[in-house]
Amino acid sequence: MEISAKNNLEAFSLLGTELGLIYQALKEDRSGILSRKAAINLFNLVKDAPNLNAWFTSDNLLMALGSLSQMLERNKLAEWLMHYPAFSDKPLSGKKTVAVIMAGNIPWVGFHDFLCVLITGHKFLGKLSSQDNKLPVALAELLIDIEPFFGERITFTEEPIKDFDAVIATGSNNSARYFEHYFGKYPHIIRKNRNSLAIINGNESKEELRQLATDVFSYFGLGCRNISKLMIPEGFDISLLSEAWSGWQHVSDHHKYFNNYEYFKAIFLVNKTPHTDTGFCLLKKDQAISTPVSVVHYETYSSEEELIKYLLSEASNIQCLAAQNSIGGLRVITFGQCQKPDLWDYADGVDTIKFLMAIQ
Repeated sequence: MEISAKNNLEAFSLLGTELGLIYQALKEDRSGILSRKAAINLFNLVKDAPNLNAWFTSDNLLMALGSLSQMLERNKLAEWLMHYPAFSDKPLSGKKTVAVIMAGNIPWVGFHDFLCVLITGHKFLGKLSSQDNKLPVALAELLIDIEPFFGERITFTEEPIKDFDAVIATGSNNSARYFEHYFGKYPHIIRKNRNSLAIINGNESKEELRQLATDVFSYFGLGCRNISKLMIPEGFDISLLSEAWSGWQHVSDHHKYFNNYEYFKAIFLVNKTPHTDTGFCLLKKDQAISTPVSVVHYETYSSEEELIKYLLSEASNIQCLAAQNSIGGLRVITFGQCQKPDLWDYADGVDTIKFLMAIQ
């Protein structure tokens, strides 16, 4: 059976609607509004997920579901695919199997790759992370319930992958070297570790700084789109952040997060490392962009020219750049929106659809 991009779009749009219903059912703690057996199964699995992975709290799962539902709105899908003239109502010719090695740092983190592979007509072979090996499968089962055609095009495994034509792999810098060695002979996208950075100019309102906290603390800062480092102007009062971010103090109620906070706080105190303790996170002046859970780095800048030079030098390490206003022609994201990417916000800036269309 052949299927067109338009059919795929409609199926994923319906998936977005179902995910929105599951989101509402979870908010109201009742599954009665769900009619599909696969939707009820996903509802139950989401409720149980915090017992399988302590980082996957109910709040984080709801946030992820809400983001996916919004991403899959029909008008957004249509606008996204309009950028690719090769898409039409004609049957898709893609017959390749694309292996996707999925990370497990936040819920459904590999969904965009899943979407891209299937909407371009290819077969999806997902290598599951042990940290998130049930939620992606349950979501795929819901999609198959909506459009059974996908049943023969979706496979998941926790075993070593084999029999594939192309690879999309996401991991750390160390695992990326492994991926390059083993998968270099295949068409591939291999993503290394990246983090996100925010620019503060000193003119932000309290509300904007509060919104920035969402980019820092959502998913406990575990995503590559979470802000891990701040660039602040010389003379900026860092205590303004402690006040603006106080609404996220509840993250320290989570035992894993709190253990990280206490551990690094003890290290900083023993080593007499200068830092600012907000009571639930540690702000430390440091050149590194990547940070451990509960720690946020910052550096100061004295001029826009100095700041732009730094940003350009670190471009390959930055996933998202959040700021009040654009700077130096660089694309920036409004505070509070880092974890709400548009469909065309490709990880590492690599257009996944173009890559997949090239292996038709």
